Amino acid sequence: MPTITVKPSGKAIEYVPGKSLLETLLDNDVFVNNPCNGKGTCGKCRIKLVDGQEFAVSATEERLLSKSDREAGIRLSCLIEPTEDLVVELVHKERKHEVLTTGLMREFDFAPETSKRTVVVHRPTLEDQTPFEDQVCEQLGVDAIALDVLADAGLTPGDWTAVLHGGQVVRLEPGDTTDALYGVAIDIGTTTVVCELVDMATGERMANASQINAQKVFGLDVLTRITYELEHPENGVANLQKAMVKSINGMIGEICGETGVPRTSIYEITVGANCTMMHMLLGVDARCIGKAPFAPAFARAKDLPAASIGIDVAPGARLYALPHVSAYIGADIVAGAYVCDLEHEPGNVLFIDIGTNGEIVLAAQGKLLSCSCAAGPALEGMNISAGMRAAEGAIEEITVTEAENEFKIIGDAEPAGLCGSGILAVMRELLKCGFVRKNGAFVKLEKLGEDDWRRARMVQDDDGKRAFILTEAPEQLLVTQGDVRQVQLAKGAILSGFVALLNKAGITMDELNKVVIAGQFGAHLTPNSITGTGILPSEVEDRIVYAGNTSQTGAYMALMSEEVKRDMERLAHEMDYMELGATENYERLFSDCLMFPVPK
Repeated sequence: MPTITVKPSGKAIEYVPGKSLLETLLDNDVFVNNPCNGKGTCGKCRIKLVDGQEFAVSATEERLLSKSDREAGIRLSCLIEPTEDLVVELVHKERKHEVLTTGLMREFDFAPETSKRTVVVHRPTLEDQTPFEDQVCEQLGVDAIALDVLADAGLTPGDWTAVLHGGQVVRLEPGDTTDALYGVAIDIGTTTVVCELVDMATGERMANASQINAQKVFGLDVLTRITYELEHPENGVANLQKAMVKSINGMIGEICGETGVPRTSIYEITVGANCTMMHMLLGVDARCIGKAPFAPAFARAKDLPAASIGIDVAPGARLYALPHVSAYIGADIVAGAYVCDLEHEPGNVLFIDIGTNGEIVLAAQGKLLSCSCAAGPALEGMNISAGMRAAEGAIEEITVTEAENEFKIIGDAEPAGLCGSGILAVMRELLKCGFVRKNGAFVKLEKLGEDDWRRARMVQDDDGKRAFILTEAPEQLLVTQGDVRQVQLAKGAILSGFVALLNKAGITMDELNKVVIAGQFGAHLTPNSITGTGILPSEVEDRIVYAGNTSQTGAYMALMSEEVKRDMERLAHEMDYMELGATENYERLFSDCLMFPVPK
């Protein structure tokens, strides 16, 4: 069989021709950035051809790769289908990412659904032949114990500890183990995953681990992953679930290793996630979410054995998946609305989690109205020419002056690209300095005077396409007209959802008391980036507050309180959902919201 040799590791991969280079590398655990999952649209799956088989340059590569890149042997791995020996070099390394693990927490009483109680099994006599099960049931006040729990325990006379969940015995352990009762709270985002180990006896949050979502190899956004299921009906659902479960087991191993807590002392796991991620975690086909009428397979909370999906913790441990409102208002948003206590807010409050979708909840007079707007992947770094995730080397803030571009870069490294907050920051600066007009078009160079400092910051190609120069070294990074249009579409979607909710509730901008920004991406945004780009109107800038990772804190609260679980289930059921596409005159509203604000 032919071989692909991967530099700099030297890994040799024997392969059967018939797949793209990207697919072969991913199948052999070689990571290549591929936001569009091999569709040839993002231009990010770059590798360098070092030796071996030669390939003609496709029209797509002509468009997405610069002439200097092509001359240096840089190609798109999704568009190459090798059949012979090949030597390639990875040009992008995986970088250390910043992951938000904390968020707002409201007061609540600890009363977990999982608990432990000691029991004593007496040796039967001829006078008292009470079965072991009946002895335990009488002490615990339960009707029966499942056969598999009895069989696993192998009850003998002596002291035992019963693990109870929802009034049922899920495990019996010899001796007194009541001092070892742990749980894990998990937030699964499209981009990142956070696992937190919790002492359920005290509520102490002992350790956390975080990773980029392992499903990244199937695409960076939910629709690309749903498309993967569609294109791989034989194993797509299973592969997505396997990737997620494997990473969760790895993170649990990490936090257990850090604290010395054995896996077998973890008895409950709670999960907050958007609706698509929850389907994929539980191994449920999510294709229904990706097509009209966008009805999910399930929206209610789920309580199931953790082992049933392959999570390696204590035998009998349970997994609780928080409830959803709809396909695009998921458990992460329900958790956020609960954590922020929106239903008891005295005024009018807007809650928004900005990402690939902008999920918005308006709390007005105790009623919650929600909507989801398709912001697109631009704010996650996808579809942006110099875009990347919030990793080392990402520009997260920029100030443009006549003298220079001043950057704030994650990890104080050399600039490698723009993360979501950086994309909005540079857009804010381009508008403020007049590089981009309110309609989203770059200013024409011929309209600028010869002594206008902005001329030196822009480039124009032979086709007349203009771009802003972010950096010239260590490599040239540009903000193109296409990048501006991607941000413009995201801004228009989010603002239109914001305005549509206010209109539906009959609330004016002046009557809005607070805007709560939640989530991984939102935590890195400054108020002037949010309002300076017109994602939210300038009137609310002084009313913006940040709640952090409320999906994670909601999962923690559910772990520590059965009452919180029931309250979240009720809240999800009572929250109203508005489908923007079905709203009267929405197309006109969206068009109006595309306009950028005029700098003051």
